[in-house]
Amino acid sequence: MNHVLNMLGIAKKAGLLAIGGEAATVATRNGKAKLVITATDASEGSVRRARTSAEMNGVIYMAVPFTKFEIGSITGRGSPGTAAFLDAGLAAGFVKKLSETNAETAAKHGEAIRMLERKAEARKKAQTVKRSKGGKKQ
Repeated sequence: MNHVLNMLGIAKKAGLLAIGGEAATVATRNGKAKLVITATDASEGSVRRARTSAEMNGVIYMAVPFTKFEIGSITGRGSPGTAAFLDAGLAAGFVKKLSETNAETAAKHGEAIRMLERKAEARKKAQTVKRSKGGKKQ
């Protein structure tokens, strides 16, 4: 499971993880969040707010098998019950690694992985187009 948690650390170091309920909600409302996660011991209110915000804004929501302490330890931010990935590729990698931990999780999160991979591919294509247009003189 450490390799799954390490994805949170990578996302944080890259500046692509909104940590905490308020930051995740803002990222979700601004259209930056790709995946919202909550810890197993997050309060009912935190889970409800995270899930509702994600659903209202078309963002994937997922409860993960980690405690607030575990998430806080890897991110260096106290004990956050909620976080949001701001990059579809990193989010897809996180869910893939999580699904590798057991077959039940893999079946449960297969659609989320496919959706995140499509978002990551679309972003990659958009960046390629933007770069090719930016390089031409007009």
